[in-house]
Amino acid sequence: MAMKLYNTLTRRKEVFQPIHKRWVGLYTCGPTVYNYAHIGNLRTYIFEDILQRTLEEKGYTVKRVMNITDVGHLTSDADAGEDKIERAAKEEGKSAEDIARFYTNAFLRDIKALNIKKPKYIEPATRHIKKQIALVQQLIDKGHAYQTNSAVYFDIATFPNYTKLSRQLLEAQRIGVRDEVVRDPEKRNPQDFALWFKTVGKFKHHLMHWQSPWGEGFPGWHLECSAISTGILGQPFDIHTGGIDHINIHHTNEIAQSEAAYDKPLANYWLHAAFLIINDDRMGKSKKNFVILKDIQARGFDPLAYRYLTLTAHYRSMLNFSWDNLKAAQNAYENLKLKIQIVLTPGNKKDANEKKFKSLTETFQKDFTAYIRNDLQVPQALAALHTLIDEILSLHISKPFSKKQVKRMSLVLKAADAILGLNLTESPTIPEEVKKLIEEREQSRVHQQFMQADALRKKIRTLGYEIEDTPLGPFIKKVSSTPNT
Repeated sequence: MAMKLYNTLTRRKEVFQPIHKRWVGLYTCGPTVYNYAHIGNLRTYIFEDILQRTLEEKGYTVKRVMNITDVGHLTSDADAGEDKIERAAKEEGKSAEDIARFYTNAFLRDIKALNIKKPKYIEPATRHIKKQIALVQQLIDKGHAYQTNSAVYFDIATFPNYTKLSRQLLEAQRIGVRDEVVRDPEKRNPQDFALWFKTVGKFKHHLMHWQSPWGEGFPGWHLECSAISTGILGQPFDIHTGGIDHINIHHTNEIAQSEAAYDKPLANYWLHAAFLIINDDRMGKSKKNFVILKDIQARGFDPLAYRYLTLTAHYRSMLNFSWDNLKAAQNAYENLKLKIQIVLTPGNKKDANEKKFKSLTETFQKDFTAYIRNDLQVPQALAALHTLIDEILSLHISKPFSKKQVKRMSLVLKAADAILGLNLTESPTIPEEVKKLIEEREQSRVHQQFMQADALRKKIRTLGYEIEDTPLGPFIKKVSSTPNT
């Protein structure tokens, strides 16, 4: 079955055809490590993780590269303001290197908690300064860049297809350019973007700087992604991903500088995730309306409940975040895992309802694969999983499946979870104290001491676990603390 992806460049779904037969080059725009990544950022990384898992399910080896911006990203994406990391260093009284190291490690902890596969290559911009300088020189040599007393700029007039990704009218972009971006009187065009900032003027005392043919300075934000992606994956590579907010400026500038330098496409497919919305507005640090993963954990939520929430909306659709929505997602996630626990518990020596069992599982596998390979239609795939589990559970309760059937069911679920990344077949780790209380409760029920059994159930609940009694025995799910919403 062919895999289709929505290509922002062409504004349509296209059959995915990789450059190489056995592997896929995938580039992900990583975080600027001056603060914690907010959960809107993390939603994009979850989408990219689903993409990688889907490609792997299709049989490809994925060579995934992610940059870490540890220099050069100004407080405006369009060359305005001060360096975000330098500002954070001043505010926290630390070195720029310490800031970058701390928030890089925090980001890596977040993606681990969300079960996001770690990219094969995680590349800080500061490790690739020589490549960035070489790219600037290439652009100057080919007449696509020019030097002023303040910086080296890309000359967008030399690249006629500058807006081919954004499809914005150039005049509309020009009107939106802020005064401080065009303040350099030597710029040829207001939208010419900086490839290299010189340590003069407001950047005279910039904490991070390197020697270059144009004097001491540091790279512009857009440069690193071109240097890192093509340096590792070659040009063109298969897929470039990021948030929808990168289309108009960052990805547009990446394309311009890379394709002007090497006269070939940067990437064949461009995929973008939509915004996370909170209180009817886009979540963002600049708006001071953001939530980080630590906030979610502090309120008693499982990080995978947030992952589950993101999977309920297509990556190209905006997703509304609220604590109530997250609470509903956690309940749905925990209930799904509980049902799977029950389904994966064998009850008979002989197969039961085999014809129906086979029909349900085979139909699910076919539908799930079709949804996932059609531009990552994860909400439909997740709904199909819920339907399967409910129908299988009903059969299992009425006439339990055999050990052999349960093993087959486990393989079906593990294959689906290899895409979803929700750890659905993992049983909860139960503390010894809770295990003893469960045993005491079972003994109370056997001896018909129902008041004592109810009291033990409540005690277990206060410890963050809930018991579900079934004909196959008691099952337990972790409910953490009751989320404080």
